[in-house]
Amino acid sequence: MTAPPYVRVQPDGVLLSVKLQPRASANEIGDALGAELRIKVTAPPVDAAANEALVKLLAQQLDCPRSQVELVRGHTSRHKVIKLYGLAVEDILDRLAKS
Repeated sequence: MTAPPYVRVQPDGVLLSVKLQPRASANEIGDALGAELRIKVTAPPVDAAANEALVKLLAQQLDCPRSQVELVRGHTSRHKVIKLYGLAVEDILDRLAKS
């Protein structure tokens, strides 16, 4: 199985490139947009609320603990990199496709 361009496998986890849209009408994981996965959250981009909503949404969708989802880059940008620990690429793609 070849991974889409927004997924990069590393020895200690999987990196997920995300384009976040805060203040959306609903929390949802969208389609790929180039080399990024589009994700919408209802939270505003104030006091890291949108970042926290993003991490919680991914943890819920991937059915994993919040501690396995880490925002590693893009804290103040719409373009973010999320690191996922303890999950296989196939599992991640299957669970994201169910959104």
